[in-house]
Order: sequence, then structure tokens, then C-alpha cells
Amino acid sequence: MKIHFYKYQATGNDFVVIDNREAGLSLTRQQIEALCDRKFGVGADGLMLIEKHPTLHFNLEYYNSDGSQSLCGNGSRAAVQFAARLGMVNGKASFNAYDGEHVAELLPSGIIRLKMSPVGETRKIGDDYFLNTGSPHLIRFVDDVDAYPVFEEGRRIRYSDAFKPGGANVNFVERLPNQALKVRTYERGVENETLSCGTGVTAAALAASFLGYPSPVSIQTRGGNLLVEFKSSHSGTFEEIFLIGPAKMVFEGSLEL
Repeated sequence: MKIHFYKYQATGNDFVVIDNREAGLSLTRQQIEALCDRKFGVGADGLMLIEKHPTLHFNLEYYNSDGSQSLCGNGSRAAVQFAARLGMVNGKASFNAYDGEHVAELLPSGIIRLKMSPVGETRKIGDDYFLNTGSPHLIRFVDDVDAYPVFEEGRRIRYSDAFKPGGANVNFVERLPNQALKVRTYERGVENETLSCGTGVTAAALAASFLGYPSPVSIQTRGGNLLVEFKSSHSGTFEEIFLIGPAKMVFEGSLEL
């Protein structure tokens, strides 16, 4: 089977993107893993199918590189950029994703302003914070995130009994001057550190609000910079959450699967 694909990246989070508007492609878990394999496939943190939707601009089917599904904030921004390339959106977009309907705005600068779903309860676990921003995230504040053993500690927490059976993404967050953050993330589904995680930096910004951080929060990742806006309530819930940052096409090609 010959597949035409596009490769996108959003602050270093990279994706295989396929135009599936004719709904002719259905991939198995093994095929998704093969496409995302960095030695024998295209290589990516995840794979996206862009499809028609009866009332919205498009439907987004997102798969992690192991074939599991979740919301991906960076992937959603890349999907909006790709849908614009296909002529499906012009400036503003509405689409269905893993956790429901989203809207986004594609700014003239190429920056995508993605509205995330509201976030309810935040759970405190010792000094850590646990919340769901479309995917479950543990937030741990550390002093020197560049020197932190992100893979080893992230993997240990991700597979710990506390988060079974589904596991959790794990974010290690350093507080910077001017109320900015630096974030490194171990992502379940990828089972490794990624250069950036959109739902993770969103969760980090919301958790930082409990430490006095106001909206918007500037966030540094290894793949680039992001901005998170939000409105919080006295009960600890959040709404009007926006993940803001770039997404770019890297290349396109075809392969036999």
C-alpha cells in the first residue's frame, strides 16, 4: 500500500500527517508503529489523519507512536496548519479531537492559538500536581531541570502503581525569572522524553498558578517557546485556556507500507 504523507513539527514535537478526507485509509496499530519508527519508517512522535466532519471544519484522529490515542496539543496546532494548507480553514478553525470539539485561530505570523478544554479538579500528590488537560499529567517542580534524570524518573512515575492502568505523562518544571517556566516531559505513548508536549506545558502553566503565576505563562521547551493563557476560579478550576505557538511543515513524501 502506497501512502502519501506530510511531516510537521510543532516546537520539536513531530508528526506524520495524512490527508484522509476520502476516508479510505484505516491503519492498524502495527502500521502506525511502523510509520513512526525512526529507523525503518518516517519517524515521528505521533501520526494524524485529517478527515471530513459533518458540521466542523475537520476531524482529527491522533495516534501516539505506539498506536494509542490521546489529545495532543502540539499535534492539534500542526493539524490546523495542515488543514489550512488543504484549504479546509481560513484564519479560524473548528475541529473534533480525542477529547471533543476545539477551536483555533491561525494568525498571520504562522502562530496557532488553540483553545483547550476546561480543566476541572487539580489533585495534589505530595509536592506534585496531577491534572488532566486532555491527557493526564503529573507536574513536578525541580530546581535544575536541565540536569534532571527526566527519562529515568519519568518512566518510573509513568509506570508506577499510583497511575495504573493507563499511566500518566510526567513533566519536570523549573521556575525561571519573570514568571516563566522551563519544561521537560516524559510522554506515555512515545515512552521517551519529547522535545515539547502541548498538553504538558498547559498543565505546567495551570499548576504554576497555584504558586502565584498569573496568565499568560511563557514556557521554554527543548523544541522552542510556547505561551499559555487561562482564567482560573477560586475553586481551582480553569477555563478559556489557550495554547499558543508555531507549527511548520518539514517535508512531504510517499512510502510503501
